[in-house]
Amino acid sequence: MILNDRQISTRARAGMIRPFSPELVRVADGHPTLSFGLSSYGYDLRLSPREFKVFRHVPGTVVDPKNFNPRNLEKVLLQEDASGRFFILPGRSYGLGVAVEQLDLPPDVTAICVGKSTYARCGIIANVTPAEAGWQGHLTLEFSNSSAADCRIYAGEGIVQMLFFTAEPCKVSYRTREGKYQHQKQRITPPKV
Repeated sequence: MILNDRQISTRARAGMIRPFSPELVRVADGHPTLSFGLSSYGYDLRLSPREFKVFRHVPGTVVDPKNFNPRNLEKVLLQEDASGRFFILPGRSYGLGVAVEQLDLPPDVTAICVGKSTYARCGIIANVTPAEAGWQGHLTLEFSNSSAADCRIYAGEGIVQMLFFTAEPCKVSYRTREGKYQHQKQRITPPKV
């Protein structure tokens, strides 16, 4: 069953989402913002301004998930103007960011993320893996710019919508099996084996 706004609020007050915005925020500091916070059946996470990285080609290397070379990720400069703080995701590229919100999923809740329509209409595809029951930390967020044009990715504003599903508690949660991406900090976590 998918959780609704009342159910998400109750679980957030118990620590499932921190910080938690109990309503959908569309204006922040007097300026229009890409919405974040509680929606009818989900929660829009914000992109952290701490870091954003894009993949780059390092001559003589191949990206290998079993032996990841951090040199394949290039830090992107946080910029700011009257529209807000943002990173630039180059056309036809792939980038990694991290969520502002920290999640602490109970043993009966699993969550998936989907892209926000505003970014999808600009060619940005969110590819975020599920957060399993018992997972705790700041999600590393993955984005593909399918357009040929560079695109702004706004920091501190809504970036993906998280949908929460509940079921009977699982036998072995992510926390119980000590999953390799447990307790991620508000930093990008590269691939691990």
